[in-house]
Amino acid sequence: MPPNRILVTGASGFVAGHLLPRLRAAFPDTVLTLCGGGPGMVALDVTDTAAVDALVASVRPDACVHLAAVSAIPAAQGDPDLAWRVNLHGTLALARALLRHAPACAFLFVSSADIYGRAFRSGIALDERAAPAPTNTYGATKAAADLAVGALAAEGLRAVRLRPFNHTGPGQSDSFVVAAFARQVARVAAGLQPPVLQVGALDPFRDFLDVRDVCDAYVACLQRCDALEPGAILNIASGVPRRIGDVLDALQRLAGVQARLETGTALLRPADIPIACGDATLARHLLGWAPRIAWEDTLRDVLADWRTRVQ
Repeated sequence: MPPNRILVTGASGFVAGHLLPRLRAAFPDTVLTLCGGGPGMVALDVTDTAAVDALVASVRPDACVHLAAVSAIPAAQGDPDLAWRVNLHGTLALARALLRHAPACAFLFVSSADIYGRAFRSGIALDERAAPAPTNTYGATKAAADLAVGALAAEGLRAVRLRPFNHTGPGQSDSFVVAAFARQVARVAAGLQPPVLQVGALDPFRDFLDVRDVCDAYVACLQRCDALEPGAILNIASGVPRRIGDVLDALQRLAGVQARLETGTALLRPADIPIACGDATLARHLLGWAPRIAWEDTLRDVLADWRTRVQ
C-alpha cells in the first residue's frame, strides 16, 4: 500500500533534487512534506528537538526519508560539534518523534558506506555484515546514528538503514571529488583558469554510483518496506572499484583537456583507504535494484552540468 504522507528532510539538498521527481512519479497521490531551504518547503532545524517533535506530530507521516546531514567529510572535520548535533542528535530527535507520534511510519535512514572505514582494508567488497570502523568525523557521526537507529528498531521503530557508497551527478557540490574534478576541468576547457588541476590522492579506488540510481534504490525501498525487517541494513553499491585518477583522466578526455596536475596538501587525507568497494547483493535481492546508468554517462552529465555552472 503506497504511503499517504511522506516526510523528507534535507529536501533542498543535492540528493533530494533527484529524489523528489522520482517520489512524485512513483507515488502521484501522496502528499510530500519537504523540510529544507527551498520555496514551498518547511524550514526545520533537526537539532531543535521541540520543533522536530511538533512537525512530526502535525504531519504524522506514513514514511520518512531522512536526508538532512552534514554530508561532506571536510565540513564535518571543520565543525565536528555541528556534525555530531545534526548527524547523530538530529537523527535521534526525528526517530524518537516518529516513535511517539507516527509509530507505523517507515523510516528510511540514509547512513553511509563511510562508516565501514578500516574494514575496507580487507581489500574485499564489503557486505552489510562488516563492522563499522570509521576513520573520520563524518563516518563516526553516521556510524553512531546508524547504531542508534538499529537500537530504536528493537523498540518498535520501522527503520531501514541504507548505506550508499560514493555517488555523484548533476548538481553536486565541489566538496566531493568527482564534482571538484569536473568543475576544474570545465573551467580549463572554458579558458577560465590555466591548465593546472589541484588534486589529492589519485591512487585510491572507490565504488562510485550515479545519484539517480541511488534515488531509485530509495524509491524501491519505500515501495517494498513492508517486506523489510525493522532495522534492516542495505548497501547501495556498484561493486566496481574505480581508481580516482582514472576518473580524472576520463573527465579530461570528455572535455578535450590535458592539464598539469598539482597535489594540494589540503586535499590529502591521512587516513585514506586504498580500496573501498561494496557488495549490494542484498539490495538486489530484496529491492530488485541494480545500478543502470553507465559510468561514462554519469561523468558526461556531471561535466555538462559544470560547463553550464562555470559560465
